[in-house]
Amino acid sequence: MEKRITVAEAVENALKTGTVIPAFNIFYLPVIEPLVRAIKDTHIFGLIEVARIEWTKFEVKGLKDVYQEFQHVAGKESYVGLHLDHIPVIDEDGYTVNYMDIIKEALETGYHSVMVDGSRLPLAENISAVRNVSELAHRYNIPVEAELGAVFGHETGPLPPYEKLFSSRMGFTNPYEAERFVEETGVDWLSIAAGNIHGAITYVLEDTDKVEARLDIEHIKKIGSITKKPLVLHGGTGIKKEYIKAGIKAGIAKINIGAAIRKAYENGMKKSLKEAQEEVYKTAVYLIREELEIENSITKILNC
Repeated sequence: MEKRITVAEAVENALKTGTVIPAFNIFYLPVIEPLVRAIKDTHIFGLIEVARIEWTKFEVKGLKDVYQEFQHVAGKESYVGLHLDHIPVIDEDGYTVNYMDIIKEALETGYHSVMVDGSRLPLAENISAVRNVSELAHRYNIPVEAELGAVFGHETGPLPPYEKLFSSRMGFTNPYEAERFVEETGVDWLSIAAGNIHGAITYVLEDTDKVEARLDIEHIKKIGSITKKPLVLHGGTGIKKEYIKAGIKAGIAKINIGAAIRKAYENGMKKSLKEAQEEVYKTAVYLIREELEIENSITKILNC
């Protein structure tokens, strides 16, 4: 019988062993099958994840539809988990979201981990929102991810020039605020901003190429040493391999990948659904083997 491990254990073990858990965002339900196949074939532990924006502005319908497709494809396989990504308190259009009800629905449905995003709130309000989610999710023995700082890219309209964002450290996670944040919220994983940005996701911008971002590695190390928590890197597509590898050594234990998967699927769909799924599979395998260099890392994760 295959050894089983929870998502919480997998992420913790990734941090301990200097590897990383890739989490693939889905914008369309048919990408789940090739992603699960890629995760299994490369012998890693990976996550399938869906954010609220992906059912409000794309075609995954809702979190229950994603869960049902995930169960159909992955069943009770032990090498892959299902994560609820970015459930904002205030969304990218400035509207208040009933985040507690969405997260409770995911917990009751059977998701393996959840994320609340209060990063558009003042610090004290972000802490309060995340604390509420942590108290709820921990009753289900489910880990919680939250974001501190501003990982840009989900906003409507163009971003400021990337060099301006990076040089000014605009939106970067404050390490000392992070220390308070993890202590007062009980959060399990911390999504940080250190030069990373989300891929363009609105209909206005989704056809544009993603900016090639880089990471402030010393900034990541400082946050990791202060918080002692697994750190999460959102906006993993397009960051140079050297920065990704250094980021993992600095404390990144989970990395979100969305834009590359969406682009592969949409390019393939110009021919057929089958071609789209094969493009997603090939892209995921390439990222796992060549960019992240984590093929066969399941052994580390299981035997930590």
